[in-house]
Amino acid sequence: MLIVRLLVFLISAIFFASRVWAHGVVGDYTFIEPLVAEDANPKNEFVIARPQWHRGADGREFNLRFSIEKVLLKDHDGNNLVSIEIGDEWSAISPKDREEPYAQGFGNLEQMPKLAFYMNPEHEMVLTAALELDLPTGNPSVQEQQHTQLGPVLLWAKGWGDLPNLGFVKYLRPFGFQGDFGYVPALGGRTWHEMFADNVIEYSLPYLNNNVEDMGIPWPLNQIYLFTEFNYVQLVTGPSGQTFPDIRITPGAAFMNHYFEIAAGTQLPLNDASVPANHAAVLGLIDIFLDDVVPQINWAPQL
Repeated sequence: MLIVRLLVFLISAIFFASRVWAHGVVGDYTFIEPLVAEDANPKNEFVIARPQWHRGADGREFNLRFSIEKVLLKDHDGNNLVSIEIGDEWSAISPKDREEPYAQGFGNLEQMPKLAFYMNPEHEMVLTAALELDLPTGNPSVQEQQHTQLGPVLLWAKGWGDLPNLGFVKYLRPFGFQGDFGYVPALGGRTWHEMFADNVIEYSLPYLNNNVEDMGIPWPLNQIYLFTEFNYVQLVTGPSGQTFPDIRITPGAAFMNHYFEIAAGTQLPLNDASVPANHAAVLGLIDIFLDDVVPQINWAPQL
């Protein structure tokens, strides 16, 4: 079943690709696809795999997420304006207590339309409004809850390339920031109203070499992004004992060229509530940029 879903996503990705603003380019800055946070840039991409492995006090959990994002509309300047992302996740949960059953299966089907309502290439900045819709279509033993969730999400991305290209300050220009903030309540009950926020700090070695100063960094290091994510999630309303804030830090590195991104990182708890669920964690990402992989069939309507 997992292979079938992956094939459906791949066929859809090839069929529905479109070209403009490839993989998160705003001005001169190309933003990465984060491990946890949502990218603010509407784009055409196929995340083949976003694996996550966690070991906690209650056992081990492996998640394999995959998603496709398609640009639906461009503005009059040719910038990507509207997109929709559809994603799914397969999970395997191995409890520490051997008397508890092993569980596996698909979780919620996630859909997120995006609208980039503010774009400023000169200042390498984009602000995006999104709507997250989670449908409980998976296995009840692995998905978090059984109610449909719907709520608003604000996304942002900002590069520092507008700083002066002088002295020490110019070495700050490769920094970029991305983030999201959302509130996604359950529509069918008061048991699972979720709030989350993520912020990513990244440093682009490609930007350093190409837009600041050629440091002579050899391939593949000259295609590396160093990043750290700060991740927060909390049930504003939820089951008793599960409404504490979960705050984590996710450092990692990403290799990105014109066609794909590969990223990996680890995740560390920053507060007591997140420690029991996160004794060890490894996260990864394999992302294909459809604008450059299949440009011959790229198209989207333009205002």
